[in-house]
Amino acid sequence: MEAETRVVVASSGAWSVGTRTIASLVAADGTATAPHATLLTRPTASMRDLADAVHALCTVHGSAERRPPQLAAADAALQGWIKRVAGVRAEERAFLARLAADVGPVPSTPGHAASEAALVMQRQVLDRLSASDRAGCALGAAVALTLDWVAVRAVLDNAARRLFGTGPGVVHDFAAQIEAILAQSMLTPAVDRAMLFGAEQMLAQHRGLWHLLEARASARDRA
Repeated sequence: MEAETRVVVASSGAWSVGTRTIASLVAADGTATAPHATLLTRPTASMRDLADAVHALCTVHGSAERRPPQLAAADAALQGWIKRVAGVRAEERAFLARLAADVGPVPSTPGHAASEAALVMQRQVLDRLSASDRAGCALGAAVALTLDWVAVRAVLDNAARRLFGTGPGVVHDFAAQIEAILAQSMLTPAVDRAMLFGAEQMLAQHRGLWHLLEARASARDRA
């Protein structure tokens, strides 16, 4: 029941121009492809499993100390998007905190201590990515998180509907904006590579998160 926190090393042909973008990485390896996450978006999803997901996401993404990405050589549109990251993150943390308070305690699960340690490790990996000095790495992680958060929010919104009947506005617009901005940005190949690396590392943590939550749900069902 260990989360996937390893560093992903891309193959030698990984950076072929026009074949790999952050959006394509998210589409292939993001939350929307995780079977457990898909189950949690359904009206029949277990509230116990939804509560577990909410608390896990709070552990991994609830840190207010994670700094926004920085990129000195970015164009004006990209800089404007970067400046909005902190505010969007604060809104999502507040939403998570409200859900965590109302969804109830973390469900009792065999092996909880080990899985909690794995979640803390994931948070630490993401904290290190956000603090990376490699130009573009932290931004790539932030972009991947923004794009993947649309699918994450489908899970959280399901929990909110079950608890409150509705949830706050979704993050589709913020995600769509960065896709359009990056499509027109003239970033250097080095920055592009660093952004893809940061995105891969972020997505690896989310894959590990959903695998862990699926294992926890199975452990509860067997108990």
